[in-house]
Amino acid sequence: MSIVDEIKVMADVDIFESAKKKDLFVGRPYYLDYDKAYILITDAWKEKVGGVPQGCFLLAFYENSKDNVEECLLLRTLRPSKLPTDNAVISSMVEYYKDNLKTSGSNNQLDDYTKYTFSFSGLECRILGTFYKDQKGNVTFGADIENFYSAHNYVVYKPTGKVLEKIVNFRDGNSVVGGNNDVKIGKVRYSSSLRFQGNEQNVPVYITPQDFLGKRTALFGMTRTGKSNTVKKVIDATTEISQKASPSTQIVSTSVADNLKSFDDYGNPKLPVGQIIFDINGEYANANMQDSGTAIFEKYRDLTTRYSVIDKEDFKILKLNFYNDIEAGFDLICNTLEGETGDYIKSFLAIDFTKPDPNENRGDYTRWQRKVAAYQCCLSKAGYRVPSGFKLTFQGKKEINCSIKENDEIDPSKGISIDDAITWFTWVAENYNSNEFFDNYKKKEGKEWLDEELKSILVMLTQKRTLSSGQVSGYRKLVSLNKYHTNTTKSSFTQEILEDLRNGKIVIIDLSQGDPKIQQTFSERICKSVFQDAMNSFVNNTPNNFIQFYFEEAHNLFPKKDDKDLSQIYNRIAKEGAKLNLGMIYATQEVSSISSNILKNTQNWFIAHLNNDDEIKEIRKFYDFEDFCESLIKYSSGSDKGFIRMKTYSNAFIVPVQIDRFTSESSNS
Repeated sequence: MSIVDEIKVMADVDIFESAKKKDLFVGRPYYLDYDKAYILITDAWKEKVGGVPQGCFLLAFYENSKDNVEECLLLRTLRPSKLPTDNAVISSMVEYYKDNLKTSGSNNQLDDYTKYTFSFSGLECRILGTFYKDQKGNVTFGADIENFYSAHNYVVYKPTGKVLEKIVNFRDGNSVVGGNNDVKIGKVRYSSSLRFQGNEQNVPVYITPQDFLGKRTALFGMTRTGKSNTVKKVIDATTEISQKASPSTQIVSTSVADNLKSFDDYGNPKLPVGQIIFDINGEYANANMQDSGTAIFEKYRDLTTRYSVIDKEDFKILKLNFYNDIEAGFDLICNTLEGETGDYIKSFLAIDFTKPDPNENRGDYTRWQRKVAAYQCCLSKAGYRVPSGFKLTFQGKKEINCSIKENDEIDPSKGISIDDAITWFTWVAENYNSNEFFDNYKKKEGKEWLDEELKSILVMLTQKRTLSSGQVSGYRKLVSLNKYHTNTTKSSFTQEILEDLRNGKIVIIDLSQGDPKIQQTFSERICKSVFQDAMNSFVNNTPNNFIQFYFEEAHNLFPKKDDKDLSQIYNRIAKEGAKLNLGMIYATQEVSSISSNILKNTQNWFIAHLNNDDEIKEIRKFYDFEDFCESLIKYSSGSDKGFIRMKTYSNAFIVPVQIDRFTSESSNS
């Protein structure tokens, strides 16, 4: 049966007709309030329904023939509960044990009444909400109880098959799965042990990519628990829906409001969805033996562009032209040298290369030109290859221009080679404390000709601490970064990446072979570029296509939990990304290290095995994951890979799911 046919059958299921089967009877409530239900259950009933595992869904139907009430409570099993008669039962058991009577097995010596009494137990359940029929007769779900009746009016059943399928796929807006955009992500799985469930019919679980587009999604779990596989399934589903986009519909309507809508009438995005993956481990960009045939680029070669920080076949190079992209290159230098303790290095790293408006303050612009030119001279001295035909242009002074070479003038205002510029700035540094021009300038203008930032650059260039004495490493501190420089790039790689994303392509940034500081710098640079472009479109009232960010090993990139700087780009994407059609999907095993600001803005959650209380404490704060904390921390064997607890944006409650394995086949096959 195809997915479309399965969805049609599921949509036709009436919970109130199909779920109340005699062989699915579980028990009866003996206490009920707005949050919890306590059920009387017996061993025989549990065995008959194939077990009642922790986290299992149950349905408590109101059954009083005198009232016209069509509703049932959706329950989740939590733990055994104590019955009022338990003390007497325990006392009886102890007496039997003392008498050395067999109380179980084929040689059980208990009478039938005692065995029957001993088999009863209590079951504590959380009430997740209410299924009821509205005035039109449609089954609707509300995530609370509008009214509760006496517990004896309810009968509890265990949903299976199509009934369970309808429950776990029921979404907000009183709608059930049914569109062409829905994608099967896995099947319902309640427990690590599969003695009963392994023999039962698989119950598929679907997601809609609309839950992820422009939203924040978290995937938490230890290494090798299936996080990356889940991310690939989300990418797969997103790519499928992106290919249904019809860009032309965005410009058909003359209404601004219609043009700015993100989805068409069929639930498809109006523009193709761009996806960018920051691949810390290289598993999305490269084929690997561990998960053969599961790299994203292998399935979507025609849609995928790969970038790397080193030269690799079929990869674009993730390098900067430090001479052209001044601020990006300097950011890279600053992040790399931030641990340096030398005063002259700190002064150098404090330089601001923001370009001033020449029409507002000509003097500031002139000083900025000199700073940039002197900095570029440092790059050249450090071995950064100079682009062909490169010239430096800045405003000099005739007194300096004519003093450097005998019978010759170096006039930087006309454009000079970088070697001549080095000569020019070196002369300034060496003669600054002795040439009368600089002394006269200070007396006349009341300030020095060299500002502090340009002095810092000249210290780096000349390797002299005070421009006249004291040897320092200077520009040699920059040598290690010249491997990230290219002299051939005409435009910044951030612009190329942005163009691909706006055209609905998949971009993979392979950071597996980069220094952690380099990883962070490139990641931030790219994110800032995309965010700023989206913000510009938003301000100018033009539509943004959806762009999805994927972060593997997010704890390496994201701000830490105690970081109070909410202006960082990852915080801004988390808080402001929704209005800009920017989505964020991040995976890590260190929940407690992620900024609380990002966690609080996360709508979709996929939680696998976690191995310590610190991580569990963080998970406990969100939705009703507290119900799963005990099971999440228990040992996760190899057979549990991909066993997660899922809460998506349009689902009112958490569903335990075994995620399907990502393959090169179509996600809807």
